[in-house]
Amino acid sequence: MHRFHSLTEVPEDFGPSIVTVGNFDGVHRGHQEVLRKLADKAREAGCQAVVLTFDPHPAEVHRPEKHRGKIMGTQDKLDAMEKLGLDAVLVQHYDLNFAAQSAEEFVVDYLRKGLRAQCVVVGADTRFGHGNSGDVNVLRQLGQDHGFDVVVVEDLEGVLPGEGTDRRVSSTWIRELLADGQVAQAASMLGRPHRVRGTVVHGAARGRELGFPTANLDSQGDGYVPADGVYAGWLLDEHEHRWPVAVSVGSNPTFDGVSRVVEAHVIDRPVERVEDFDLYGQEVVVEFVERLRGMVAYEGVEKLIEQMRRDVDQTRDILRGA
Repeated sequence: MHRFHSLTEVPEDFGPSIVTVGNFDGVHRGHQEVLRKLADKAREAGCQAVVLTFDPHPAEVHRPEKHRGKIMGTQDKLDAMEKLGLDAVLVQHYDLNFAAQSAEEFVVDYLRKGLRAQCVVVGADTRFGHGNSGDVNVLRQLGQDHGFDVVVVEDLEGVLPGEGTDRRVSSTWIRELLADGQVAQAASMLGRPHRVRGTVVHGAARGRELGFPTANLDSQGDGYVPADGVYAGWLLDEHEHRWPVAVSVGSNPTFDGVSRVVEAHVIDRPVERVEDFDLYGQEVVVEFVERLRGMVAYEGVEKLIEQMRRDVDQTRDILRGA
């Protein structure tokens, strides 16, 4: 999959293409419906299947005080898109100058001239242009004016286990679930476990002292960190090896911690690899499968160690089932 970061990187002979536009934060099941439709239409027409997406997220530019953070970083977003059979992605830098374009300017300069779009595939809630002045009806009219077709993919409804109310699958809903620690429910909307990415750095080494050494992720990583608590999950190292982990998210209240950190304890490591198991400096991915419990301050180290042993046992059972 070609990855462009400006229109100037798009070859002059690129296209013709079928294009979709959006943030696609999380590349959740609703997004996947749009992207699969895009890929199918492109194959039928003998065109390039192209996504135009944005970085940073527009909400970070327009409403930074209200933006709750991206579900996933750009690298993971593009990797997820590539698995859906797309030919190219244009990651457009988003700033106030870009946002000032009219709906027609954006369509003509980026979709028609820049990407040579013959057809544009969008979700029903798509908005574009200055002040979000463009919607599906505007896009259809612009398509008639500038010679491209428009295909609208209807919203995908989702129902969580134990709940009987349909709701549109959306990035907002997934952020709400993650903020509440409901990672298994978020995974049902994403179609895969939620993940965060970061570099392993040195921490306070308390886990090692307690017999549970952890890989501590730096605070500058990518991905929405779920609510404080302990989770069963997986760690993918730089060699794409998948390790079962018990993950702690929080500030270590037993030790009066302040900074919020993500720590992953790899369970059941082969004895012959324990001494040389070194993740420091590696960029790793942590996937969250299920929440075990909330974060608790324990009275004494022994009680904490007992609970950590139970967490590891429960993690092992959950991941065997997964």
